[in-house]
Amino acid sequence: MSDFNDNVDLDTSQIEDIRSQTAGRGVGRGGLAVGGGGLGLIGLLLVLLLKGLGGGGGDLAGLNNLNNEQVTTTPAAGSDLSTTCRTGADANQKEECRIVGFVNSIQAYWTTTFAAANLRYTKVPTVFFTDGVNTGCGAASSDAGPFYCPADKKVYIDLNFYNDLRTKFGANGGAFAEAYVLAHEYGHHVQDLQGTLDKIGRDREGPNSRAVRSELQADCYAGVWMKHAVDTGYITQITEADVNDGLDAAAKVGDDYIQGRFQGTVTPETWTHGSSEQRQTWFYQGFNSGDDTTCDALTSGW
Repeated sequence: MSDFNDNVDLDTSQIEDIRSQTAGRGVGRGGLAVGGGGLGLIGLLLVLLLKGLGGGGGDLAGLNNLNNEQVTTTPAAGSDLSTTCRTGADANQKEECRIVGFVNSIQAYWTTTFAAANLRYTKVPTVFFTDGVNTGCGAASSDAGPFYCPADKKVYIDLNFYNDLRTKFGANGGAFAEAYVLAHEYGHHVQDLQGTLDKIGRDREGPNSRAVRSELQADCYAGVWMKHAVDTGYITQITEADVNDGLDAAAKVGDDYIQGRFQGTVTPETWTHGSSEQRQTWFYQGFNSGDDTTCDALTSGW
């Protein structure tokens, strides 16, 4: 099945591909401090997901200038996305081009939505990396999963995460599971532009914390984008199976699911992202309403 309009042009300028620069790098000293020390893959992934790195807005906002350094990245020399990912037809054939298409669609939606409210949406890149990366929020391992860094306003992803989502977390997979992850991270960028991330403060743990509520809002924003994905001109259709793939991915990154799967006990007082049920509920609320004003998880009742 073709998810993308074959004839739509892809904008690879919205991607910084530094995979050739970061392959084999692993995580540096700063990343170990962030991740809690020499943990294995699952242990480190668990800690980072539950402590904010896996979701984007939360703890990363407090990691700016780690070790008193501001680190930036540049596109890899010789990156050939601009030649291999030209149109939607390429997105229907290659995963990395599919990710380009999703990023383009997500940012096209928010550009239009902000403009309708007489506001300006600022497009920001997604950085493709391998193993580890230095960011404006500090160094991070690919074990962190995808994240948004408010300090340099970029989304970061090691594309191998999608395989981990299927094999280690048990998600169904599918193109729109991938899309949900990206749309969630760009939801954090929207929050950054709205000033929402600044409101989290130190309320970072617990099922009713502002950290959890901000993550649920980002899930809702992901659902809103999916509702309007066809309107952006990049996507040909959204099927019930696509929505279910997004819902399944949301469930598999719920705090209760991750804790139960990897540590055997569920401790709501340490939650930073919300339960599987909460994440699915807010994602579907966004999709069902198609209206980002229904996504105010920070002030709405429970």
